[in-house]
Amino acid sequence: MKENVDNHIEKITDKLFKEMPLEIPSMDFTTNVMSQVETIAESDITTYKPLISKRVWMGIAVAIVGVLVYSFYGSAGESEFFKSLNLSIVSDNKLVSVLSNLSFSKSIIYAATMFVIMFMIQVMVLKGYFNKRLSV
Repeated sequence: MKENVDNHIEKITDKLFKEMPLEIPSMDFTTNVMSQVETIAESDITTYKPLISKRVWMGIAVAIVGVLVYSFYGSAGESEFFKSLNLSIVSDNKLVSVLSNLSFSKSIIYAATMFVIMFMIQVMVLKGYFNKRLSV
């Protein structure tokens, strides 16, 4: 029963396709499609917008510079704020005493420095690659 229905549907579709004329696109079809693709690519979908704007970064930088300038030149002696802070916990703990006894060989220091340099180069290269890829 199902085969008869399938055959019948196939015969109807074959008949419809034979009756339909063959459509030929216009001569500038490719140009029209590509112009639409270019307008889609230039939309706001791929526009880069940073999470923190330049004005906010400038505000943070001004605040940090202001705090540093005030801490160096703001008062003649120690202010009451710095006297009230108990900063001995930073210098008088076991971790600082253990780390002060460590010494690294020159080859370890050179290797760590080269690792950091190569890592930063790789980050810059990958950033450039993805910027080019996303700016289609």
